Amino acid sequence: MPGRESMPSTVRRSPKHAQDTWVKAHDSAIETYGEGERAHRTAFAALKHSYEKVGDHWERKEGGRRGPSDEQAARGVGAKQVRETAGGVDTNASKQHLYELAKKLGVRGRSSMSKDELAKAIQKANDRATAKARS
Repeated sequence: MPGRESMPSTVRRSPKHAQDTWVKAHDSAIETYGEGERAHRTAFAALKHSYEKVGDHWERKEGGRRGPSDEQAARGVGAKQVRETAGGVDTNASKQHLYELAKKLGVRGRSSMSKDELAKAIQKANDRATAKARS
């Protein structure tokens, strides 16, 4: 399976179901669009419906909630205007959930942050954890 071979390290460190979701979507996208960036974006979009990035891996969304994690994911992979994503942070989650995630990741100053600020801080913490895991 091409998806297993090209699976990103953050997905490799995630639960088996997350890996299977990514591979199935990736391989289906290759059949539809061919190999490349679009297949990867499609796989991540599918993953983001059930999982959110926490540190250097993906975890199932709070309470098993499903759905797009940010504005770009809601628009779909084929959207003409591609906007920046939240990097796997579920911006549609409650502020309390984002606060708890920030706490888990050791984000400083989280108690005075707005929901948008929490999402950005979590994204930065996730990026740092991923970079650390890769080195």
